Amino acid sequence: MRRALLFLLLIAVPAVAPSIAQWRGDVARRVAIVGDLATARDVVVVVPGSDVDVDRFERTVGRMATNLHEQAHRDDLAVIAWLGYRTPQGLGVDAATGGLARQGAAALVDFVRALHTNARIHVFGHSYGSVVVALAAHDLDVDDIVFTGSPGVRAKSVAELGTRAKIWAIRSSGDWMRFVPNVRLFDLGHGTDPASDGFGATVLRFEGGKHDTYYEPGTATLAALVQIASGEKL
Repeated sequence: MRRALLFLLLIAVPAVAPSIAQWRGDVARRVAIVGDLATARDVVVVVPGSDVDVDRFERTVGRMATNLHEQAHRDDLAVIAWLGYRTPQGLGVDAATGGLARQGAAALVDFVRALHTNARIHVFGHSYGSVVVALAAHDLDVDDIVFTGSPGVRAKSVAELGTRAKIWAIRSSGDWMRFVPNVRLFDLGHGTDPASDGFGATVLRFEGGKHDTYYEPGTATLAALVQIASGEKL
């Protein structure tokens, strides 16, 4: 426990919001933009979950953002791959508790506020990234929040998220996250699955797929994400 606490203290992120240029040059954080922010009518911020760092950025969240943009075939869409927090590594204590998510949520709020765009903003959180997004939700002035492969969002309902954004939850039947107990004891566990009945999200369920295939080209899940980013009815 002492070691875990010391680790959390050592990796605390600065409270001052960096510019996009600073994010790109940061050794521990990274952002990549696919498309043109200056002309975008819609901007998507993709927040990754566990086991993502600068070295794995391109083949994880960077690839997710690129796939989303390419599937959309829209010049007026910008997709941001946002690695603004230190993600949990593996399935240890960090992945099951909220410390890293709280740090990430504060950084995410600062980042979205710094965008200064008139475009519609959509924030997509995958896996542990959905915990980050949920904790930030009440301070995010965005149009849509989407949870994919979520372990729980530390809220019992959409109302508890405290946001005006439309809340979506996407779940593939082959996602192993469905086996994760949706409980919370103090800071352990992330609570209610946003795809569960009674949470209040707009839930989209798809047959097949895995935990890491929501953004795979040609999948129904990626097509749904594109539709949400485009404001299309589902």
